Amino acid sequence: MPDLLIELFSEEIPARMQTRAAEDLKKLVTDGLVESGLTYAGAAAFSTPRRLTLTLSGVLAASPATREERRGPRVDAPQKAIDGFLRGAGVARAQCEERADKKGTVLFAILEKPGRPAAEIVAEVLERTIRNFPWPKSMRWGAGSLRWVRPLHSILCLLTDEQGSEVVPLTVDGITAGRSTQGHRFMGSGAFDVTGFDDYEAKLKRARVILSATERADTIWHDATNRAFALGLEVVQDAGLLAEVAGLVEWPVVLMGRIGEDFLGLPPEVLQTSMKEHQKFFSVRNPATSRIEGFVTVANIETADDGATILAGNNKVLSARLSDAKFFWENDLRVAKNDGLEAWTERLANVTFHNKLGSQKDRIDRIAALAREIAPMVGADADLAEQAARVAKADLSSEMVFEFPELQGLMGRYYASAANLPTEVAAAAQDHYSPLGPSDDVPTAPVSVAVALADKLDTLTGFWAIDEKPTGSKDPFALRRAALGVIRLVLGNGIRANLKRQVEVALKKTIFAREWMIACSREDAVREMNGLAAFVEKQQDHDFSAEISQHANDLFAFFHDRLKVHLRDEGIRHDVIDAVLAMPSNDDLALVVARARALSATLNTEDGANLVQGFRRANNILTQAEENDGVEYSFGADAKFAETPEETALFAALDAADAVIKPAMQKEAFGKAMSAMAGLRGPIDAFFEAVQVNSDNAVVRRNRLNLLSRIRTTCLQVADLTRLDG
Repeated sequence: MPDLLIELFSEEIPARMQTRAAEDLKKLVTDGLVESGLTYAGAAAFSTPRRLTLTLSGVLAASPATREERRGPRVDAPQKAIDGFLRGAGVARAQCEERADKKGTVLFAILEKPGRPAAEIVAEVLERTIRNFPWPKSMRWGAGSLRWVRPLHSILCLLTDEQGSEVVPLTVDGITAGRSTQGHRFMGSGAFDVTGFDDYEAKLKRARVILSATERADTIWHDATNRAFALGLEVVQDAGLLAEVAGLVEWPVVLMGRIGEDFLGLPPEVLQTSMKEHQKFFSVRNPATSRIEGFVTVANIETADDGATILAGNNKVLSARLSDAKFFWENDLRVAKNDGLEAWTERLANVTFHNKLGSQKDRIDRIAALAREIAPMVGADADLAEQAARVAKADLSSEMVFEFPELQGLMGRYYASAANLPTEVAAAAQDHYSPLGPSDDVPTAPVSVAVALADKLDTLTGFWAIDEKPTGSKDPFALRRAALGVIRLVLGNGIRANLKRQVEVALKKTIFAREWMIACSREDAVREMNGLAAFVEKQQDHDFSAEISQHANDLFAFFHDRLKVHLRDEGIRHDVIDAVLAMPSNDDLALVVARARALSATLNTEDGANLVQGFRRANNILTQAEENDGVEYSFGADAKFAETPEETALFAALDAADAVIKPAMQKEAFGKAMSAMAGLRGPIDAFFEAVQVNSDNAVVRRNRLNLLSRIRTTCLQVADLTRLDG
């Protein structure tokens, strides 16, 4: 069976597109071949800045011939039905067989497809792939009709077996497939022919091209860390930058330089961000001082002077970049020390947060008031929480954050420290954005937690108030991330509180903001004449309670959905969470999670799983009896009417379980309560094996139904087991 080698050679492909493009090439070609009946043993895709490569091993030499029998209508069926069948099968009447069937004589179309050689199928599939390639951005180059990310220069397409290799006959937009390719743009020796993948990879390496992106990345990291280690330094890890740089070079040459003394006083994050964003440099750190003192750049060429000229040019450009950063840093420090962060906060009055919710300054005022409300709930000082909220976003007006938006929060901490603000306030400036994702660290300092919660709750309630909720896969304001952030803050800090109360407080503030913006749109003078505070005072007479309640309930349903997603990684089923959400105090997320974990652990035991079946059986019998009899069996079960030892034992077991479950639930010892509930498994199983609930004796039947009600009541103290699947 032959092997297939494909290379699409072009001008430089953007680094961010290469990995996806290689996978797309692999999927489109292999799917197309398999659909045409051409299977293969293995596949691998590669990318460099100038080429996409695909190799398939063990490809069939030809697709197998196929024979299909398609049953049609009876021979005496209406002519329209027969004609429709013939059109669908693509055959003539003479090509059909007539066969006797129990319902009469039936037409059968015999569809035979001969096998096709691999080269013919590969050419067809590859042309379709090239013409319909899913580049994020593409255009036509020159006079041709082909759209490609960059000009496509050549196509290499070979089928190789024991007898040798053959070029697959293919022409796309004037480009004819062949067996030749080129090596490195500057260090290669021109075009060369190849006979298969091994020959191709070896000749590329001799022509100064490393085909594998992983190998290029490993080479870069190995050489960079060795150079740094030799000088007593270390390279700052950055997997994203490493992958990007590996996509910028075909033959990586690592060079290391030093940062000028004038710039070593800049915060390390500023140096790192500036070098990464503008120059694609790796930062080199002194482990003794944690200062960024050097950089690593990766060239795509070996030079006679060992990269000295390249390094000098890079140093010149880097110095200009860092001079800008130093200028921004010094200016910002001067403002922070002389004018305070409030000067920046006031500027945010001219920055719109959302046209229906006001400016960033309006939002900061809401967050500050909410942080003060939340502070006692998380053990924070209310004054510090409010102060931190008022300056946490001040750095959005700074020159450094304007240049590097990704440094927001971090620069706020530096500037707050420079302004001699309390340590807790400075920490909150950086931490209040966290957590940004499922793996991000959760703030634990009380002031930071208060501001982070206020920030996220204001975001959520604000967009809820203007009906900008996530829909399907669309979430332009990252509200799912904000809700997950609230959940992680609550769970990570063990916050026990009525969170719904805080949601309602935040909703009231955002609804006032919405109404204020509506008023301003009707009368521009409102803001100048009265101001928001006076407007809010007037709005106190309006009753928004129904709207607040509706939004709060809706938002909490959203929190609960996010909680299910969050706990899924712990192996807690969604129906387990539903079972505990049906219990009181479901706005206490920490309590909900504690119950869910305890219930999940119980259900993972044999007794717990079997108890649910027993509970379900008892509940079904009881529900049916109550519907049929038109009464509720919920009181009066008495052990004196028990007729069997199993019945008596169940009365005793329920008494014992109640004695444990009720106090345990009050103390929130959920594991103990659910263990006691699981202990009912044996007595309940024995009861159903020995006892007929619907006895002919009406008194006994009523007593047993009331006993089933006790089972239901006892189990439902722990969770709503009716909501469990299965």
